[in-house]
Amino acid sequence: MRVLIVDDSRAIRAILARAFKELGVTDTAEAADGKDALAALAAKGPFQLAMVDWNMPGMNGYDFVVQARTTIPSADMKIVMCTTETEIEQVTKALEAGADEYLMKPFTVAALQSKLEMLGLVGN
Repeated sequence: MRVLIVDDSRAIRAILARAFKELGVTDTAEAADGKDALAALAAKGPFQLAMVDWNMPGMNGYDFVVQARTTIPSADMKIVMCTTETEIEQVTKALEAGADEYLMKPFTVAALQSKLEMLGLVGN
């Protein structure tokens, strides 16, 4: 599985990359905002999963989801919003825009694995 990690925090990108490594996923790429993520999709894609923060300078995660879904069918790449935004309105907005799942920060590797299992990206 190829994973694109989209977060403006270098520390969070490293934490996610380490969590994926614990789950046996070593093929990851990183982007610091939605605009860089779209460029990565064009240059380095395809990816089976994008883990996307909501709050980023430049292009935020919500706008990335909207843009990505206009060019990439939902079946081709799963998108998980991985963010501190916990209000139900934010969750609903992201899911309606095309996100497949929502993971709250801080998270555990077990919570990440559970989301990946729900999406059919790793075995149960």
